Amino acid sequence: MTAAEPKPESVSPNPAKSMDAIMALCKRRGFIYQASEIYGGINGFWDYGPLGAQLKKNLRDAWWQDMIMNPCWGRSGPGGQRVRCVPVETCIIQHPKVWEASGHVGGFNDPMVDDKETKQRFRADHLVGLFVVPAENQYIDKAKRPGIRKAALSGQLAPVRSFIASNESEAHLALQELKKRDLGGLDVRAAHVQIDGSESWHAFDMDSARGQMHGLLVQIPMRILEQTHTTIPSPFTGKAGSLTPPRQFNLMFKTYVGATATESDIAYMRPETAQGVFVQFKNVVDTTRVKIPFGIGNTGRSFRNEVTPRNFTFRSREFEQAELEFFCHPSESVEWYQFWRDFRMEWWKSIGLAGDNLILREHEKDELSHYSQGTSDVEYRFPFTAPGFGELEGIAHRGCFDLTQHQTHSKQKMEYFDASRGELAPNGQPKGEWYMPHCIEPAAGLDRGALALICEAYTKDESRASPEFLKLHPRLAPIKAAVFPLVNKDGMPEIAEKLHAELTAKFWRQGSIEMDEKQSIGKRYARMDEAGCPFCFTVDGDTVKDQTVTLRDRDTGAQQRMALDKVASFLSEKLGA
Repeated sequence: MTAAEPKPESVSPNPAKSMDAIMALCKRRGFIYQASEIYGGINGFWDYGPLGAQLKKNLRDAWWQDMIMNPCWGRSGPGGQRVRCVPVETCIIQHPKVWEASGHVGGFNDPMVDDKETKQRFRADHLVGLFVVPAENQYIDKAKRPGIRKAALSGQLAPVRSFIASNESEAHLALQELKKRDLGGLDVRAAHVQIDGSESWHAFDMDSARGQMHGLLVQIPMRILEQTHTTIPSPFTGKAGSLTPPRQFNLMFKTYVGATATESDIAYMRPETAQGVFVQFKNVVDTTRVKIPFGIGNTGRSFRNEVTPRNFTFRSREFEQAELEFFCHPSESVEWYQFWRDFRMEWWKSIGLAGDNLILREHEKDELSHYSQGTSDVEYRFPFTAPGFGELEGIAHRGCFDLTQHQTHSKQKMEYFDASRGELAPNGQPKGEWYMPHCIEPAAGLDRGALALICEAYTKDESRASPEFLKLHPRLAPIKAAVFPLVNKDGMPEIAEKLHAELTAKFWRQGSIEMDEKQSIGKRYARMDEAGCPFCFTVDGDTVKDQTVTLRDRDTGAQQRMALDKVASFLSEKLGA
């Protein structure tokens, strides 16, 4: 006998996922809430509810286990070298000179533009202009392709509308919205497909009340924005004349240390966890037995005063990072960079992000920092970035930039003495070598990671009684299993309570074990499906007779009988506990 519920044979492929539906599920089931919601909320800040807090803890613990305690699952690095990592926990507030040395005080700025009418602010390099001309216009070349790019980027043409878009995916979405916008008197009937793949952003044809038009949706260059900001329509109102010229805006949150709150007391909330590692590098080397190559891991809160936080928890003002700074000899740094790049991609796949929605993108040379020999991003296709991708983690070859900067500013020697290198002495042993280690930095966002896991797990299957569920990897699921008495009588609650206590005692470190006695069994299954719980065990009438329970699988809805005394071992195997 099994607990009654329709059992679909398979799950049909998802249509495009709705971010609104995902956000509604996160609120309804206690994954993520708007911070200070009862007071109207505060933009760019989010709180995690009971399920969300456990999900993010599980993600943090998985990172900690696979990067610090058992780095890279015990595999060897380049040349068969052992991968060794140690943890630190550093303060949110550091000495202000830390941020001077790192370049954040002087260079952690974004050019910002204000709309004087709406009082809204946005990044200048995110302003995209819609430039439109008639087909017979002088800017159209003989091949009948848009020749307006040069005119647009030189300031000869003014845009008819502007949008805020930080990447090509967002520009693509803006293009799809053309027919819904007031485009300066243009009655747009249709926007046709892109016709010039060499253009950045999107070139297109459109039909309008004015006849055939050619257009270009392109990022407005900074120099043009500075010169012609009074003629560019606001992205908020569509009116020209309300935008200010771009001004530099530092993204760090200021605070004060001490009671006087004078200029000499200024400090900053850290914008990244990495610098805490660099300034403690010498202490870690001096107080532990680690030898290069080795890594130092750090997790915790960081703060960036984002001007336009958006896309749920993707771009927030307060967020959590998990960063590793891996130090190695300069001659081996490129190999270690490739090693960490490939492992981090593999790691994200291992926890539930395998598939077409995850890519590894190597940065072009013109994207690299001046000190970097390589950077890659692990990117995920979020519903709000589709068909493009958003960054989950960056793996950067930082060279010796950070240690050199802190050595210069602090006057403390950061070089490392490696007794295993250098010229050979007469006894055949190396004399040793002093050098400034190079650093490989895999830097992950835990909030973005949790959001990606939720988006990937979100599944809709209309054949189910309750169509929404989360196919979270069992390792990450906040609820590992649920125990249900089919009815609240005939000894079933007592058996269920005993099983619940047994499983809780064994698996509490991995997540919670739920017990629910209320409502129909179908509704209880549905609640667990939405919470991402992978397994439910139902105690029914047959349990009393033959000591078996019904095991129900979240992903398929399939049910089978299982011996009561085998439940713990089954769950242990599935959770890898």
